[in-house]
Amino acid sequence: MRSEQGGPGERKRVKAARARRPFWKELPLLIVVALVLALLIKTFLLQAFSIPSESMQDTLQPGDRVLVDKLTPWFGSKPERGEVVVFHDPGHWMKDQPTPEPGVVQKVLGFVGLMPSANEKDLIKRVVGVAGDTVECKGAGPLTVNGKPLDEPYVFPGNVPCSTNPDAHFKVTVPKDRLWVMGDHRQDSQDSRYHRDEDDKGFVPVDDVVGRAIVVAWPLDRWDTLPVPDTFDQKGIGKAAAAAPTAVAFAGAVPLVMVRRRLLSRR
Repeated sequence: MRSEQGGPGERKRVKAARARRPFWKELPLLIVVALVLALLIKTFLLQAFSIPSESMQDTLQPGDRVLVDKLTPWFGSKPERGEVVVFHDPGHWMKDQPTPEPGVVQKVLGFVGLMPSANEKDLIKRVVGVAGDTVECKGAGPLTVNGKPLDEPYVFPGNVPCSTNPDAHFKVTVPKDRLWVMGDHRQDSQDSRYHRDEDDKGFVPVDDVVGRAIVVAWPLDRWDTLPVPDTFDQKGIGKAAAAAPTAVAFAGAVPLVMVRRRLLSRR
């Protein structure tokens, strides 16, 4: 006897037909799903960026690929001292650096975040001062924040923390919603120090920050995390805002509480 439509026999035939479907027919759908997921990850979670220069040595080397956290700013977090951040060119910092024309493949992969975008003019530096901080450099250094000299082990070997170039000496107070950034390779970094005559006076708007670099992902033999150095925990510097951990913890706790309540109600 034939089973009724929608019965166990019919469902078995449908499953068997699906199992016999050639893989190449499923492949386009799998590619579309993968690209959509990659685009969502790039937009809201993580994005890959390529290190173009020596300005962050020895922390980062030219050609390194870093993953940038784009999630925590959604929870109200702002960059803190010591973080390595990627930010859009706030003015004309890269006016003398032409952007190479990317190929079709790189455009597509860069769009979905599987490769660093080749046509975006982004920079990567370390945050030294946040809103309200007074940052100062005299002579060879050390660099001071709110009058406290910093011990900076990440500065490129052989470099001085400030500069022997008088044009690079400064004392600034960081305005609201702005950052003061510097490269770890102090004698080879065109950072905030060298853009004080521009409209933003060398300060980077917080809104221009793409996110914090958290991991060196490539090459594999250089895989490492990028934590905030202990130097920025020194007493006397002052405490920067840290809204993100609380917000992220809260957002992660809500689903767990709901699941726990559902399990308890079933019992």
